[in-house]
Order: sequence, then structure tokens, then C-alpha cells
Amino acid sequence: MSKTTSPYWNPLAPEQAHHWRWLEGLEGQVQELVLSHDQVTGELTRLTRFLPGADTAGFGGKAHDFAEEIFIVSGRLFDAAFGLWLETGHYASRPPGEVHGPFRSDEGCLVLDISFPQRGGEGSS
Repeated sequence: MSKTTSPYWNPLAPEQAHHWRWLEGLEGQVQELVLSHDQVTGELTRLTRFLPGADTAGFGGKAHDFAEEIFIVSGRLFDAAFGLWLETGHYASRPPGEVHGPFRSDEGCLVLDISFPQRGGEGSS
């Protein structure tokens, strides 16, 4: 199987609001919209939307046993692991095991996330 595909569409259009889902434990703060997913490899492309005032401190920092890429589409997001405000245009290619977060956003933020679970690494958590 391969990653799902779709024709052109605008996931940010108001009529697409029903596609967004709250992240468990972050209802009212953070939503996701899966754009493409491979059921076999777990590879995932999604948008993550942090609403103004969102704060994931209750979940602490995170690390994955796979590589991922992120791109800040709009807004800004504070990554406590790096002590850095990520602004529109920031990009990161994270290796397996890299700690990131917790996150908070004062004005809201839209992030494009691409995860590669099939590209795991040793020594990751």
C-alpha cells in the first residue's frame, strides 16, 4: 500500500472545518487534519493547528523513534526544549529521538508535520 492521495482541495477553507479533529487531551487547544497517510508504513502528512493560548506543558517534551519534518505555515510556537519561538517559515528535520516541546502559542500557529516511522533509529525513545 502507499500513502493516500487526493485531488486539489483547500483544507483551510471554512467548509472543510469538519475534517479537523481535536488532539486527545488538548481539546479546545490543538487540532489536527490528516492530509495523507500510509497504513502500512505509518508515514503521515498532517496539519496541526495550535489555537491562541494553547499550551502542551502537561504532556512534557516528546521524542519519537522516527524522523519527522515540520514547517511553520503561519503564526508562532514556543518550543521549550530549544527555548525558541518558531515563527512563520521556520523548518526542522528532526532525527529519531530528538526531544521537542512542550509547546505553547500566544497568537496561534499552523504547522505542517511529515512523519516517517519506517525510518526509525537506534537509541531513540
